[in-house]
Amino acid sequence: MPDHKVRIHDMPEEERPRERLLKHGPGSLSNAELLSIILRTGSKDENVLHMCSRILSEYNLKQLSQANISQLTKIRGVGPAKATQIAAVFELARKLEIFIDDPKRKIRSAGDVYSLLYPKHREVKKEVLTALYLDTKNQILREEIVSIGSLNANIVHPREVFKSALMESSASVILTHNHPSGDPSPSREDIAVTEKLVEGGKILGISVLDHVIIGDGRYVSLKEEGFIS
Repeated sequence: MPDHKVRIHDMPEEERPRERLLKHGPGSLSNAELLSIILRTGSKDENVLHMCSRILSEYNLKQLSQANISQLTKIRGVGPAKATQIAAVFELARKLEIFIDDPKRKIRSAGDVYSLLYPKHREVKKEVLTALYLDTKNQILREEIVSIGSLNANIVHPREVFKSALMESSASVILTHNHPSGDPSPSREDIAVTEKLVEGGKILGISVLDHVIIGDGRYVSLKEEGFIS
């Protein structure tokens, strides 16, 4: 019988993913072995380990994490049940990346903003402008999506940004948005929107501390670039 049809239970115990994890820990397993533990079963044509190896030869982890249910079910051997298992485990991973024990997370730098919001932004196909409203200790009072779509100084109005700032009695605000292209270099519109909101904040007595643009694995701080004084 071909190896890819040998049932996991018929494999030597030291080769079974679950037994190896119990004995040596999850770090000793390959990506395919870890995925096989999540999916549990294969098909009549191949065991689950061979199926997972095949899936990961066709899609890397990032591609697999970004696939929706419809795309996942197009993979040979992956039905709705397995698709939901794959989607669920990657969603848990995303939630873990942004999990914080302290509800009032303190922002100390643009890097903190990037660490907080990159997991949410990296797979979004549209630009999303998010505001972080802070207290006098730079702790987050509220996080809110202000607009979705390309930034435009004629569309992004200060009242949309500062309405929640006033409700929360925020001392300051940090703006952030993503560039789906992956390149975080600021556009002229990004700079124009920032200047408009900085001026609006001065009138209200609410400082715009920074505008962080998030790309693919990197970011640009308009404060650090000198566009916010």
